[in-house]
Amino acid sequence: MNANTKKLIRAALACDALEASDFAGLLKLCTLEEVRQGTPIPDLTQGPELRILVSGEIQQTLQGRSFRLSAPALYGGVCGGLEMPGLAEVGLALSDILLLRLERSVLEDWLATAPERAQVGNRLLQLSLARQRAMSEAQEHLPVRREKDLLGEREVPQSVYYGVQTLRAVENFAVTGIKLMHFPKLVIALAMVKKAAARANRKLGLLDVPRTDAICQACDEIIAGRWHGHFVVDVIQGGAGTSTNMNANEVIANRGLELMGHARGDYQHLHPNNHVNLSQSTNDAYPSAIRLGILLSHGDYVRALSDLCYELKQKSVEFSDVIKMGRTQLQDAVPITLGQEFDAWYSTLKEDIEEVRDVVEYFREINMGATAIGTGINTDPEYSSLVIEELAQISAQSVVAARNLIEATSDMGAFVTFSSVLKRNAVKLSKLCNDLRLLSSGPRTGFAEINLPPMQPGSSIMPGKVNPVIPEMVNQVAYQIIGNDITVTMAAEAGQLQLNVMEPVIAFNVLQSLQLQIRAIRTLDEKCIRGISANRERCRELVNNSIGIITALNPYIGYENAGRIARQAVEQDMSVREIVLAEGLLSPAELDEVLSAENMTRPRRLAASYRMKTVA
Repeated sequence: MNANTKKLIRAALACDALEASDFAGLLKLCTLEEVRQGTPIPDLTQGPELRILVSGEIQQTLQGRSFRLSAPALYGGVCGGLEMPGLAEVGLALSDILLLRLERSVLEDWLATAPERAQVGNRLLQLSLARQRAMSEAQEHLPVRREKDLLGEREVPQSVYYGVQTLRAVENFAVTGIKLMHFPKLVIALAMVKKAAARANRKLGLLDVPRTDAICQACDEIIAGRWHGHFVVDVIQGGAGTSTNMNANEVIANRGLELMGHARGDYQHLHPNNHVNLSQSTNDAYPSAIRLGILLSHGDYVRALSDLCYELKQKSVEFSDVIKMGRTQLQDAVPITLGQEFDAWYSTLKEDIEEVRDVVEYFREINMGATAIGTGINTDPEYSSLVIEELAQISAQSVVAARNLIEATSDMGAFVTFSSVLKRNAVKLSKLCNDLRLLSSGPRTGFAEINLPPMQPGSSIMPGKVNPVIPEMVNQVAYQIIGNDITVTMAAEAGQLQLNVMEPVIAFNVLQSLQLQIRAIRTLDEKCIRGISANRERCRELVNNSIGIITALNPYIGYENAGRIARQAVEQDMSVREIVLAEGLLSPAELDEVLSAENMTRPRRLAASYRMKTVA
């Protein structure tokens, strides 16, 4: 890399203030790509790689409209999938250009290592904002198509796959800012449901081959992760999920139309309701997709929890010889090993793995074929069994027809139970993190029995302070999940007659709790538990100076003697060991045996050695 290229990179990333060693380290993370004038360049907005234009000019095409980016510029936004996914389709080098390529994750790690590198991150955000402005300006001039529904005609941007009903929902429900696309497994589940319905309808002769193939191919693309950026309805919405269902119907229909060689919105060839939604209602397609989304996600949850349990078990073995004081009501109790403490955490979380595996089975019962209220109106008698068979094959999940479709259409009991299990696990994790915060408190004036890995500076005013930020984060996630569980409970109770119109808020809170819990568990595992170390001498010191060890002497000197010695030790600032030896109640060898870590932290037989001593 020549000096001129390094100069261009310094200017593009605002590296002038970086020390030479830091800049050299950054360069090692980079790959340079020279592109000749006229060469097309694929857009990698949602990929793992960041591309920065350090010299030259690029033209990007946005659904028939173009905008230019001149160096320095970001070719693919920092925010990845949140930056108008699916809109910027292709780029063209207007001159010979030089692209700097960086893996996003590697760059993030490099930025997080030293505060002075933050200026590079700020520069990337500035470039990202500039790119978004250019894209927005191009989008403002995009062509539109006219679509109509029950309420009349509306203009829909030609660049999007959704249609008029989704457009109205976006306008009506600007509530949380959290869109369907933020729950990829739900979007995938919706596509699987639609594909299963198309295949079932084809077998029944209700849908012709070209339409079936177009629907199935569009669904396959969504299942593979494409077009999620067009699932734009807010997760909280009125209408019991109709807006979500129509968002899926319209995206699939318009993508299917393209695959058939027709224009988006030309619904006479492939219609969102008549073809994509054939034999379905929101009231069976939507809840079935939610249940399937949970089935597709719960494996990640079980794996994350299993990994955390494994690390806790490893720590229990590592710390099996570290004796420390146990505490009840924050007062000294009796000795315990640090390994036993970690093993208890392991055991309580291990229970939740089996619990969630049991409870998730409720979601295998789905109500496809129920249509509006569970009676199956507008479906073939064989449709329900066929569509569920297809869905099981497409999703690789064991799903079965609900025993009573009317009950299954209105009952939210499975969501209440599953949310409760997530809450139970969140409460346990929060308690564990409370313990970690106490045990690591200090470093000089707290318990200081363990060290948590330092993750970031802890104060803007107190130098050297490092906080237990990972356990604190898990605590806050637990509070959110507890609140979500209350919402799920109230929304499930609010159902009326043959439908629960509160399903969107139930789905949102259950899926959010699941998503939050998976991320919190992984973070706790990777950034906290694995790096914990024990302050062995500190633990031993606290045991030796504690009054709590007097409990181990009860069988040998009697409860009254033990109580007297405990009081004397506190009043005279003496150790229990000193007083027992001074009064000749036990010999040094006997005392060492009784107060050994092994004998104080597990049951032992007293028959052979038991002898009560009394004071003369």
